[in-house]
Amino acid sequence: MVFPEDVKRYIEQGLACDYVEVEGDGQHFEAIVVSPEFRGKTMVQQHQLVYKALGERMRSQIHALSMKTYTPEQWAQLR
Repeated sequence: MVFPEDVKRYIEQGLACDYVEVEGDGQHFEAIVVSPEFRGKTMVQQHQLVYKALGERMRSQIHALSMKTYTPEQWAQLR
């Protein structure tokens, strides 16, 4: 079983992040990811970067991931 902390660690290992929060039940997860690498990218491109960080785990261990992605500037405006 994959835990939210595992998914968080996987994302942080594969993507430069300022903030990552992950919740989930072992198969279905929700994430908030803040990364400077998202600057100038569309939402689809941002999500692709997160999926790339998770790699093969998205096919084998993680069945569903809902995410919200932000640049550090966007995140600062929300807080």
